[in-house]
Amino acid sequence: MKPLIGLVPFLKANGVDVDASDLKVHLACWNGKEDPINQYYAGAFKEWQVLSLIDIGPGEWLFVGIYRVTKAAMPHPTRPHIFVYGTEALPGQEQLIGRIKVARKRSRASYIWHKAPVFLPIVEVMREKQVMAEFPGYNNVTVNHQELRTIIGQRIASWHGALANIKGVYLITDKVTGAQYVGKASGDDGIWSRWSSYAKNGHGGNVELKKLLRRKGKAHRDQFQYTILEIAATHATDADILARESYWVRALGSRIHGLNG
Repeated sequence: MKPLIGLVPFLKANGVDVDASDLKVHLACWNGKEDPINQYYAGAFKEWQVLSLIDIGPGEWLFVGIYRVTKAAMPHPTRPHIFVYGTEALPGQEQLIGRIKVARKRSRASYIWHKAPVFLPIVEVMREKQVMAEFPGYNNVTVNHQELRTIIGQRIASWHGALANIKGVYLITDKVTGAQYVGKASGDDGIWSRWSSYAKNGHGGNVELKKLLRRKGKAHRDQFQYTILEIAATHATDADILARESYWVRALGSRIHGLNG
C-alpha cells in the first residue's frame, strides 16, 4: 500500500517553504569515525547542510532539518575531505525537527537530488523529539566517547543522578584493537566525576591512555567505549574498591595485554 504522504509534502503542509525543484537531500550515516546521531544529540549537526536525514536503523532515517545554502562550499578547517556550506534554517520547522522518521534504503550516495522518484515516505511522526536515551540501568551501560561527551556536556539528569551517586569499577575498551583499561571511581561524585575527565580529554590523566592518544592522535578517543563492571556497596571503603579494581585487572588481563600498564 502506498504511504499517505512523503516528507516534503508534509513539510509544505505544515508551513515550511520548501523548494522541491532545487532540493538536495543529505543522507548521513556512520563514516567509521563519527556517528551523526551523536552529532545531532550534541546540537552540532545543523552545521552540515540542506535537507538532512540521519540513519537510525535498517531502512529508517530521522529528519533533522532543512537549511537554505547562503555561502558556497568550503573545505572544513580540520577535515579537508569534508566541505561545509554556509546555511540558515528555514523557518517554521523547529517543532518538526527530530520527530519525523522516513523510509529509504541505504545507498552509497551521501547526497541525492530530490526528484519525483525520491518520495521519502513518512514512517512515523513522534510526539516528542528523539533525544539522547535516558540512563538504562547500571547493568546496561555501554557508551562511546561521543555519547559520553554529550551526556556530560548536557548534564543529562538521569545519567548524572545515577553516576554521581555510586562508586565502583569501570572498563574502557579501544574498539579498534580490543585493548582494555580497568579503572575505579572512589572519590566525590563517583563515576560521574571520573568519566567527566575522560569526556574532556579522552585519557583522564591515565599514563597509558595518554601514550595511546599521542601515538594515534586525539581523534582516536572516539574509538573508546565505556562500561560499568561493578558497583561498590554503600559501605565499601576506598581499599575495598581498590581491591575490586585489582581483581578485574587480573581477570581481564589488562595489565599484561591491555592499557593498565
